[in-house]
Amino acid sequence: MHADDSHIVVSDLTMAYGDFLIQKGLNFTVKRGDIFIIMGGSGCGKSTLLKVMIGLKSPAKGDVLYDAKPFWASGEPEQEAAKRKFGTLFQSGALWSSMTLADNIGLALQQYTDLNVAEIREVAAYKLMLVGLAGFEDYYPNEISGGMKKRAGLARAMALDPEILFFDEPSAGLDPISAKLLDDLILELRESLGTTVVIVTHELASIFAIGNNSVFLDPDTKTQLAIGDPKEMRDHHNNFVVRNFLCRGEAEEQLA
Repeated sequence: MHADDSHIVVSDLTMAYGDFLIQKGLNFTVKRGDIFIIMGGSGCGKSTLLKVMIGLKSPAKGDVLYDAKPFWASGEPEQEAAKRKFGTLFQSGALWSSMTLADNIGLALQQYTDLNVAEIREVAAYKLMLVGLAGFEDYYPNEISGGMKKRAGLARAMALDPEILFFDEPSAGLDPISAKLLDDLILELRESLGTTVVIVTHELASIFAIGNNSVFLDPDTKTQLAIGDPKEMRDHHNNFVVRNFLCRGEAEEQLA
């Protein structure tokens, strides 16, 4: 991966709900193959930023560029083409409860490809195999555990072989062991498929285990306070708020 291989560029981005400002002046770059963490305190706008990046909410100002092409300044056909390169895993997994895992994965394949029923079934089985759920094609979401639902949701997000995977709090509701297994799976998929990954999370164990790049959003100043490797930020950043967040308050205790 070249140092200048930018996959996503967030440029002068401001987010708001009406007159209520969420974040302003966001500028950061996600390189191809990054596992990029969006982090910060409660109410800082992490999930809103994710919505802007995947095309669910328009910004008040600025844009998001994919392979140097602006998303929000483009027309609807260009936006839809860009979205075809995304895969998204929402916090709940967002699986259809009335459909089997194979059918959940097959939905996008039915809509966006010319594959026949047998071929869709084969792709769905392969995606489930990639996330450790081989043999679970005909199970329904209520028949599997929370951790398995997250993995099934990831398999569905991967259905169309996306260039970029977006995750919203992937470890939410999982026990520490299941969360660690999901982290390991994300690393394996990035290594084997070369996918760029963008994750909203506040889980420090996951941030340090898998993140190699990040942005820190602050709810008080309503802008980014830091960008870069989260471990480097934890150990060396000169902003107290950033270090205190990444050390779970230990920086504050050290000053007391």
